[in-house]
Amino acid sequence: MPTLNLTSDSHTIFHLLGIPGLEDQHMWISIPFFISYAIALVGNSLLIFIILTKRSLHEPMYLFLCMLAGADVVLSTSTVPQALAIFWFHAGEISLDRCITQLFFIHSTFISESGILLVMAFDRYIAICYPLRYTTILTNSLIGKIGSAIFLRSYGTIFPIIFLLKRLTFCRNNNLPHTGCEHIGLAKFSCDDIRVNIWYGFFVLMSTVTLDVILIFISYMLILRAVFHIPSQDARHKALNTCGSHVCVIILFYGPGIFSVLTERFGHHIAPHIHVLLANICILVPPMLNPIIYGVKTKQIRDQVIHILFPKVI
Repeated sequence: MPTLNLTSDSHTIFHLLGIPGLEDQHMWISIPFFISYAIALVGNSLLIFIILTKRSLHEPMYLFLCMLAGADVVLSTSTVPQALAIFWFHAGEISLDRCITQLFFIHSTFISESGILLVMAFDRYIAICYPLRYTTILTNSLIGKIGSAIFLRSYGTIFPIIFLLKRLTFCRNNNLPHTGCEHIGLAKFSCDDIRVNIWYGFFVLMSTVTLDVILIFISYMLILRAVFHIPSQDARHKALNTCGSHVCVIILFYGPGIFSVLTERFGHHIAPHIHVLLANICILVPPMLNPIIYGVKTKQIRDQVIHILFPKVI
């Protein structure tokens, strides 16, 4: 009986194939990828510039929004240029170390965004339920500590994945049917037992994103309870309107992600390219639309954007 003599050799180079089954359409698919990335880069950079340079916007809500915009830039830059290189130049070759670096930034930034959305919900809760104590509770010192905690949590929970992957022997096929690297997607190409990777990935998901969703839901239940106790209808409408942008961004961020996870778990009959496209939508769409949503729905930011783009209008 022949024995497999592959376990002694481990692949150090992988080949990202892009979107499997749609290779002949890569050039067309690259167009929305490029447009989305350009909008995300320009929109979020403009948002960061406006908030940092306009002293009147140095408030908790806008500082958290600045963090979100920064995370959006990192998330899209970690993925889209690699995808465009595959689509345009067939440059899908990637080393193991670079692949692990890419997935580290993708996963940690995704968790950072989830944490920022949670503190933005906390910000809205304080603003509506304790308006007179808003500035004394959310001081610049506390905002700095919250920001540090968010990024330490994201990097701290993802950092062990580097060692969980480095210990594996990759002796299977080194062609990855995706536009980027992802933890379990890469681990599946190992000949070793990856149960530790799977369970740790589950722990990270439950202790970060899932916990954030639960706390955001609780925050908004408390906000709604407080809002409906306000006697004035105009005041109720104004209070709810301050949460509108944040709710839109929450739905935009978690919605595609939840749908992608469900199709990954239960949609075994769904074509592989659908899974890859859904995974890319989770990364492409929120960074592109977040600055647009806040630019349209937030008057202070909208006025500053108009002033920069059309100085003669104001």
